[in-house]
Amino acid sequence: MAVLLLLTIYIGFIGLGIPDSLFGPAWPVIYKEFGVSLASANYVSFVISGLTVVSSLVAPSVIARLKTAKVAALSTALTATGLLGFAYAPNLWWLCLWGIPLGLGAGAIDTALNNYVALHYHPSQMNFLHCFYGIGVSLSPAIMSLALQDHNNWRTGYRWAFYIQAAITLIIVLSFPLWQKVHPEVKEEKATVHSHPGLMELLKRPLVLTTCLVFMGSVAIEITTGSWGSTYLVNAKNLSPELAAGLITLYYVGMAGGRFFGGIAANYWRCWTLIKLSVSLTIVAIGILFLPLPELVAGFALFLLGFGNGQLYPNLLALTPVHFGKEASQTVMGLQLAFSYGGGLLLLPILFGYIAQAFGSGLFAAYLLVLALVTLFSMLALIYLLKQAGIKQQ
Repeated sequence: MAVLLLLTIYIGFIGLGIPDSLFGPAWPVIYKEFGVSLASANYVSFVISGLTVVSSLVAPSVIARLKTAKVAALSTALTATGLLGFAYAPNLWWLCLWGIPLGLGAGAIDTALNNYVALHYHPSQMNFLHCFYGIGVSLSPAIMSLALQDHNNWRTGYRWAFYIQAAITLIIVLSFPLWQKVHPEVKEEKATVHSHPGLMELLKRPLVLTTCLVFMGSVAIEITTGSWGSTYLVNAKNLSPELAAGLITLYYVGMAGGRFFGGIAANYWRCWTLIKLSVSLTIVAIGILFLPLPELVAGFALFLLGFGNGQLYPNLLALTPVHFGKEASQTVMGLQLAFSYGGGLLLLPILFGYIAQAFGSGLFAAYLLVLALVTLFSMLALIYLLKQAGIKQQ
């Protein structure tokens, strides 16, 4: 029964990943069809990311009332609604409108399931959880690539994604009895609302803020690659939209593969070993993108980038109760995800949109390198602060 619940949680994370990687591969076709500028994608990203930040911050109180299972089901239903709306949106502003349920759903389920797994399972399960997210974000560009082969019909891609998301919602609803049987009294979730320090007090702690910056840098690399990688390949490398979407799929396959590897390796290596490996591989992969090599090499670089960067997020999330205590973990988790969404999903990818509009998409690799260096120096600062606080690197 416990295995069945864990499998349901994994499937829920596929649902979290599906909306995240549809828009980027579709955008080179969408902005031309709607007759808007390249950087107009930022309006849609702003709505989705902004509401995801809000959702992740209020998630602890919502989870305390509705419990994790209901929040997961409601969140997945909201994202399914948004996907269906995208499929029929007549213009950019309707995309922004349907971005509202996408953002609200993403933040809540991410916070809920991450903390649930961090509290109740081994770090290897956190890696496997995010491996399933990798499956979701790998599935979406593959779906969109197939849809674009039919006269660039990106709307079909969104409809297919909706059908999958609706099925995942139903699976989570049917699993409700399992949650109480496996973990009938989740005392930690109640404690996180009533016994932890407030948001502002936590933000004043250098350890919390530095951890949030590491997440922000890593997620910014992930989202910038997913959102603008296809546009870079089309505009700077002169590839067709369907081939670019296929190569971006390699990035997400690499992410899933890296997290699957992390799930196995976490049984033998410390989480911090995997975090350091993650940052190292990310920098190497970005370096390869600078080389004037054939498109297949660019595909390999994107795969390696996903494989490397994808391991940081789940391993650092798994350490949240260790670094900050179980009582504060739900609120700190919300803060970490808020920074991830606010900076990594919203501000930094949007900034590249304006850079690409003004100076061209060819600066893609240079921008990723800057983000990787931010992540590296934030990680080194976090290691120093952990030593100062007497917290071992587990």
